[in-house]
Amino acid sequence: MMPGQIVRKTITKETHDSHPNHELELKNYRKPYRCDGCLEHGYGPRYRCDLCDFDLHEECMFTTHTTSHEFFKGSTFKFFNRPPGRCCECNRDDDKRYCDACGQAINGFVYHCEEKGWDLHPCCRHLKDKIDIDGVEFRLCNKVSQKCLWCKKRKLPNCVKGIPGWSHLAKSDNCHFHVYCVTEMVLESWKNGPKDSKCLALENLKLELPLQANLFRRRGRGSKYLRMVKFLGTILAILLGDPTITLACLFVELVSK
Repeated sequence: MMPGQIVRKTITKETHDSHPNHELELKNYRKPYRCDGCLEHGYGPRYRCDLCDFDLHEECMFTTHTTSHEFFKGSTFKFFNRPPGRCCECNRDDDKRYCDACGQAINGFVYHCEEKGWDLHPCCRHLKDKIDIDGVEFRLCNKVSQKCLWCKKRKLPNCVKGIPGWSHLAKSDNCHFHVYCVTEMVLESWKNGPKDSKCLALENLKLELPLQANLFRRRGRGSKYLRMVKFLGTILAILLGDPTITLACLFVELVSK
């Protein structure tokens, strides 16, 4: 367990400092939402007040005062319910802060390293330094030499100077995805609907990963394809706060054999 890692609680109702007047109840609506804590997207389980239309990721419901991340060894991150101060590291003229994991703006809850100026969204904070999928290692990195399979670029599109954003790289599979692009492919599917008959519908959810055949060197459901599915499901489960996505990917693997 990482220092500062949150121990998940089996709690169905509880108040939160950001919404003190009503209890938030654990709901499991199978549809997207925007978290009122970090102001990022979520899917599936959330802590919700129906009276106020207020939702929180589990990661935003159960925060911790200080935490760490293995990518930033030896650094301590403090929790803030709104972005602290000015982002001095990226030499921008605005007052925005940006997540060092996904590269996107911090608008709400954040874990911030005061010493180094680093920032992480609560969900991004749970991304692992390395993930093993069927013996293939997907590692986090912030410099890559190959193009992302989704955006077809090495660097994150429209990235902020000094904050390149993280990527997951599996050298043996010649696979590279920006953390940001993993969520973008799902958000595009939600917005536009499936465009390709080869889109992969996960379980019976209204969630589809646009895993078009041109994302892969070889078509079909070979071992590389299945590893990609399980990897994307694992990352989406973290970024969207829905652990059942990973289970759905396991289901896809089983029925594909």
